[in-house]
Amino acid sequence: MPPNSSSAAIYSTTKTNSSSTSLHLHPFSFLWLLLFIVSIQVTILLMARAVPFYNRRSHFPNPVSDPCSSGRIFVYNLPPVFNQELLDNCHELDPWNSRCEALSNGGLGRKATGLSGVVPEELIPAWYWTDQFAMEVIYHNRILNHKCRTMEPDSATAFYIPFYAGLAVGKYLWSNYTTKDRDRYCEMILDWVRDQPYWNRSDGWDHFTTMGRITWDFRRSKNEDWGSRCIYMPGMRNITRLLIERNPWDYFDVGVPYPSGFHPRSDSDIFQWQHFVRNRQRDTLFCFAGAPRGAVKNDFRGLLLNQCMNASGLCRVVDCAGTRCSNGTSAILETFLDSDFCLQPRGDSFTRRSIFDCMVAGSIPVFFWHRTAYLQYQWFLPNDPKSYSVFIHRNEVKNGTSIQSVLQRYSREEVKKMREKVIEFIPKIIYAKPENGLESIKDAFDVAIDGVLKRNKEHEQPGYKWK
Repeated sequence: MPPNSSSAAIYSTTKTNSSSTSLHLHPFSFLWLLLFIVSIQVTILLMARAVPFYNRRSHFPNPVSDPCSSGRIFVYNLPPVFNQELLDNCHELDPWNSRCEALSNGGLGRKATGLSGVVPEELIPAWYWTDQFAMEVIYHNRILNHKCRTMEPDSATAFYIPFYAGLAVGKYLWSNYTTKDRDRYCEMILDWVRDQPYWNRSDGWDHFTTMGRITWDFRRSKNEDWGSRCIYMPGMRNITRLLIERNPWDYFDVGVPYPSGFHPRSDSDIFQWQHFVRNRQRDTLFCFAGAPRGAVKNDFRGLLLNQCMNASGLCRVVDCAGTRCSNGTSAILETFLDSDFCLQPRGDSFTRRSIFDCMVAGSIPVFFWHRTAYLQYQWFLPNDPKSYSVFIHRNEVKNGTSIQSVLQRYSREEVKKMREKVIEFIPKIIYAKPENGLESIKDAFDVAIDGVLKRNKEHEQPGYKWK
């Protein structure tokens, strides 16, 4: 009760009681009573002010930040010929083999086998033999369930074109198909998208797509060259393109991790896997999974194999001749799990899926070309290459430098520190199984989409619109 109200109440009581013949109190008694009540109120007020402000309001919930503060995504509903029909006709996508099993399970492929005793039993269901070219299907399934997807294009920051460019061109890269065959699907999708009002509003700078192959499969300069000319076609210039290998000098190319075999079902799967690879007993200094290129003059892989086989038991080789290692095997995984370092030369192009298989297993990659990783996957890997990898220039190896000697110079403490950095970044280089993502951990898909939304926000600033 406020002091004035208390005084009024006491004064009223005093007046009434003083008129009573049954009570005869001295006037000073009422004054002392008034002072006592006022002193109690002052004490309570001072005590309340002494309580820290954050304690007094700790029962109020903290405001929740907007998970879509960078913007929202509108997904075009394309004619089925650009995606679903390609999946429906998966047996026709490859001149030699059916692609249906590889593209099953939402792009994760067939469930992994032969892993009992290699990985923790409770994590085996999180493993698949995922195809390295299935990225388009994985991204499409995830983005349809993304928390920042909007059905209202007017509220979108980014527009996703779910065209399976890699699957569409795949079967036309070999045999006797013409350049017109290789270009047909890309010409069709660009004709379709340029008829959309939101494309015309920005000339495509706020649009993005996935292209599940390397960028060079879409950069044919001359008719007699490899691939399609999709990226060079009018209309494609301003589209942000997510690819498993980018052209480092093209701003609109963004390199994203190759799909590997580990697809965690929960945050718990991530933590358990990190704990497993962190505490794994590794008995081999380094390893190499690959095969020599007999038809290639001065084949660099052959040099690596020779060094590995001459390393007196300190190096382990997995022979990947033919297609034995195309989508992962238990032998590759076990080799990476048992090795401190894994050799990662360039593949048929500058990158290779093995980089991510190696790092998921907690092995430290050894690179020989900067373009194999450092200039490719900046959104997904540590900023400091030395913190998680070893670089030995290929010319040093050609001139006789011993890889074994270089790696043996690292102390156990240095190796442990580098491995810990690799393990820290595992979530950013894998694709989770749930179509709506993990509980709190961001995987490679989340990192890629966040990056696209962020750069589209930047495009809205003066000087960023590419037209």
